[in-house]
Amino acid sequence: MSALAALLAGVLFGAGLLVSGMSNPQVVLAFLDVAGHWNPALAFTMAGAIAVAAPAFWWRRRHDRQPLSEQGTTGDAAARASTTSQRRPFDASLLGGSALFGIGWGLSGICPGPGLVLLTGFALPAWSFVAAMAAGMVLVQWLRKAPGTAPLE
Repeated sequence: MSALAALLAGVLFGAGLLVSGMSNPQVVLAFLDVAGHWNPALAFTMAGAIAVAAPAFWWRRRHDRQPLSEQGTTGDAAARASTTSQRRPFDASLLGGSALFGIGWGLSGICPGPGLVLLTGFALPAWSFVAAMAAGMVLVQWLRKAPGTAPLE
């Protein structure tokens, strides 16, 4: 059941990105251009996404398990092991990663989810973005394993 739920969630997420315009870098850049020709359409998309996700988060907090997990099965142990929030202090890794994400999103108008959706169109900017994103992930793994750096959690 969890593989089917993951597939359906992925298809729904991808379709939502396409329908909302979040996979169109020009729409995203217009949303981020608050000092110019701002397009607030994505704010409504985000509000809609929050409204859809909020009941699942409420369920998780009240029942200490994910909504689609089956109580009493081995899947429930995995559901209990997953957490919706892990409170950790701000550190250089979090701040640096957030800054890089924001800079990349602002310059390209693409973030990881829409970047993967855009790969289906075979556009060079999408492939370049995903290649740079993958290279960044590999680089971070390599840097964290270097002597004198904090271990990966």
